[in-house]
Amino acid sequence: MKRKASISHDQAIIRRLRKDLDFAAEYVRAALEDEDEPRVLLIALRHLAHAQGIAKVAMAAGIERESLYRALSVHGNPGLSTVVAVTKAIGLSLTIEATQ
Repeated sequence: MKRKASISHDQAIIRRLRKDLDFAAEYVRAALEDEDEPRVLLIALRHLAHAQGIAKVAMAAGIERESLYRALSVHGNPGLSTVVAVTKAIGLSLTIEATQ
């Protein structure tokens, strides 16, 4: 009997993000709440960009594809304008709320 090939956690997340925009919104929201590790947001944005297609997101965000790859790489450090442009290109928006 042949075994079905398994996929990585990243690939599983990307598949889910591709299919479910509400999940994508919650995924980014959870990443923003991780105050101990700001890189979590970078990982979430990378997953979202891959789910939608890097080239498509870059074009919609008005960013060169290579620049987007660099900004969202493991060593990337995207500016606020890039974060906002990427989330908008994906169909999400960032909001600020008062903490209690």
